[in-house]
Amino acid sequence: MAHLLGGENLTVSFATRTVLDGVTLGLEDGDRIGMVGRNGDGKSTLMRLLALRSTPDSGRVTKRGDVNVGYLDQGDVLDGDLTVGAAIVGDRADHEWAANAKIREVMGGLVGDVDWHANVHALSGGQKRRVALAKLLIEDHDVIMLDEPTNHLDVEGVAWLARHLKTRWRANQGAFLVVTHDRWFLDEVCNYTWEVHDAMVDMFDGGYAAYVLARAERDRMASVVEGKRQQLVKKELAWLRRGAPARTAKPKFRIEAANDLIADVPDPRDSVALSKMATARLGKDVLDLENVTLDFLGGESGQKLFDNITLRLAPGERLGLVGVNGAGKSTLLKLLNGEIQPTTGKVKRGKTVVTAVLTQDVKELDDVSDLRVIEVIEREKRSFSVGGKEFTAGQLVEQLGFTKEKQWTPVSDLSGGERRRLQLLRLLVGEPNVLMLDEPTNDLDTDTLAAVEDVLDGWPGTLVVVSHDRYLLERVTDNQMALLGDGKLRGLPGGVDQYLELREAALASGAVGGGSGAPTAASGGSAGTAASGASEAEKREARKDLNRIDRQLGKIAQQEEKLHTQMAAKSQSGDFDALGELNAKLQELLEEKEGLELEWLEAAEILGE
Repeated sequence: MAHLLGGENLTVSFATRTVLDGVTLGLEDGDRIGMVGRNGDGKSTLMRLLALRSTPDSGRVTKRGDVNVGYLDQGDVLDGDLTVGAAIVGDRADHEWAANAKIREVMGGLVGDVDWHANVHALSGGQKRRVALAKLLIEDHDVIMLDEPTNHLDVEGVAWLARHLKTRWRANQGAFLVVTHDRWFLDEVCNYTWEVHDAMVDMFDGGYAAYVLARAERDRMASVVEGKRQQLVKKELAWLRRGAPARTAKPKFRIEAANDLIADVPDPRDSVALSKMATARLGKDVLDLENVTLDFLGGESGQKLFDNITLRLAPGERLGLVGVNGAGKSTLLKLLNGEIQPTTGKVKRGKTVVTAVLTQDVKELDDVSDLRVIEVIEREKRSFSVGGKEFTAGQLVEQLGFTKEKQWTPVSDLSGGERRRLQLLRLLVGEPNVLMLDEPTNDLDTDTLAAVEDVLDGWPGTLVVVSHDRYLLERVTDNQMALLGDGKLRGLPGGVDQYLELREAALASGAVGGGSGAPTAASGGSAGTAASGASEAEKREARKDLNRIDRQLGKIAQQEEKLHTQMAAKSQSGDFDALGELNAKLQELLEEKEGLELEWLEAAEILGE
């Protein structure tokens, strides 16, 4: 495989802390690399170095001269004064990019529900993220680097992005490097995993599951070596107690030997251990929604977010909620928590129910932003019973990964992941029996996610989780339900896979209820603002045509690639008769492709594109 780019002896320090220390690595054709590690350990720093967006304190980054690198930062890099269309395709005419099936696929997968003429500054954070991702993916890059691309994408959008990256290049072409905490995504798209920790990078074959197995084996072997080392240290210390005075040569040698044994022992990594908290007793009745209808908040009369839905939560039930963006997942949690009241219907709450909600933006910590971490927990209690043992507030906070020094950090200075960890602990020490989590995986690294899942696995109360993280949902919930954007709540016996099938069927029939994955005409030129004068029936038919044509174009692209491969082989072998036959087939295929692209443009016109 051809080398694309790499770093040699990269070292980066911030103040007194070294983030990367002499790291050497590289990317080659065919590499599909996921990068994991704790928050703050240097993943984004390493990616910026490799993308030539920053320079190391020492060492260098090299790349092959013709390599084109695309990079998606975590920050907002779009010009807010541009329209969505201009931000993505620039000043290219509609017919220039609309004839490209790959560009249409990206548009449909990411910005199908975004107003093509809206200014970027008027978009939500999630929409801006998807526009920036679409802008990157429509370009031809040899290497793509994505820093948290799955943030703000729903389950459907994450699945689409995984499919796109898996089929973007041939198996031995191109490369990408992705930083994400979405473990399903890592398993789905990556063939290598880089773990950034303690200023170095460990490399593993395979995706997240393979990485976890390999790391467990590495840690097991390290523990065996550590056990042997400790036995040697104990023997040395015992001998020193019994040995002759240190003025003789022999004890001095033994002291030096003992010091050598412990000289290279690194400081222990921060342990993140969430412990099971006691919960208030939960009676037979928990939370019920009966025939609930809710109008859109601030919407016109008659617009319904929920239309006559019923939901009954049983004691100890573990429910996962998925759905398109804007379908009302967070609003449903507010209904269950009593923060808002339904337009019609009843919300029944058990007498012993004590709820706690982890919101997406963790605004609950705003009122304690002037306090230090330890003070926040001490305001709740000074001692806690965890697993039958008594802990002080300091000991409990340390178990959550806040070192003794970090415990005295003001809340206002915490990172996003640290704020979520603190708020989750704050909720648990309140001993609720109904816990509702709204996108709990935001800003958490994979080690912390594993610890959160560990406590949720054995948590005895009723649990409701809203998340786009399939790994989390399948791990900690027993049942899943979906909000499809039509006001209804639907059970998913088949889990997240069934939800994706339902969405695909809805899109194919034209019954689109919103969401980032809608390949509607909005993924074409001028999204839905020009009136075409077509009837609703004609528009539905046009949407079906667009989906059918996209599928056909996708098959043609595969056939075209296969023919090119066969032609290359025949050319090398000198079989020019076969080469001529293959070329004739290719020309027929290109004619069919051109006809389908014309059909696509006609259907887009009907939809007012």
